[in-house]
Amino acid sequence: MLRKLIIPLIAILSIQLSAFEIGEKLIFQIKYGIIKAGETTLQINTHIYTDSTECYKIESLAKTNSFFDNVYKVRDKIESIWDKKQLVTRRFTKKLQEGSYRQYRIHFYYPEQNFTIYTKFGRKTKKFKEKRIEIPAGTQDILSAFYYLRLQKFTVGDTLTINVTSDGRNYPADVIILREEVMETIFGDINCFVVEPILKGDAIFKQTGKILVWITADEHKIPVKMSSKIVFGSFKAILKDAENVPYEKK
Repeated sequence: MLRKLIIPLIAILSIQLSAFEIGEKLIFQIKYGIIKAGETTLQINTHIYTDSTECYKIESLAKTNSFFDNVYKVRDKIESIWDKKQLVTRRFTKKLQEGSYRQYRIHFYYPEQNFTIYTKFGRKTKKFKEKRIEIPAGTQDILSAFYYLRLQKFTVGDTLTINVTSDGRNYPADVIILREEVMETIFGDINCFVVEPILKGDAIFKQTGKILVWITADEHKIPVKMSSKIVFGSFKAILKDAENVPYEKK
């Protein structure tokens, strides 16, 4: 039986930020079946927000290669501005280009007042439409939620629940710790957790089915593999290079 863990978000203030280093950059090769389709990167750096708040800047960039562009062109950019002290989101920007699908959305978060201003760009009107949304305490976006997960302690059978506000909605995102297995990685064979995030918004790709993530089963919890169903089939993202991580490539 899965053991349900509802994370008390107030506890984040006492967490030691040892899971990742500033400047960590993870580069993944995207495969559609046996075809090398492109690459995606995840990176985290420091950023000073508008009111001099010290933050993390988390970026996800995904693109298909020139060959696969002819089949299904992807140019995605997702950015999270994540408060270093409080570990809550300050701003979340998402620009997706996947085939004929387009999306441009920005959330401006005000965690002290528990609301966000959600702006959505209309392709027909060429204007942003704004909406104010109340948010729960300690809310995350879909990128910061993953880095927040990396700071947690868990074991197989646990389900972690994190409050997420994305795409104009609030929802509790469950992350199920399915199992452990040894994975062949660029760092050698490493024991990994296999986790399943249950997302209700769009992540690195416009998700339409189950997504699984393999992360190292240690304090760093570095993602080494992702697999997901998307609008035109399924894909895998395999870690092919990394910078500023506590491992050496084999």
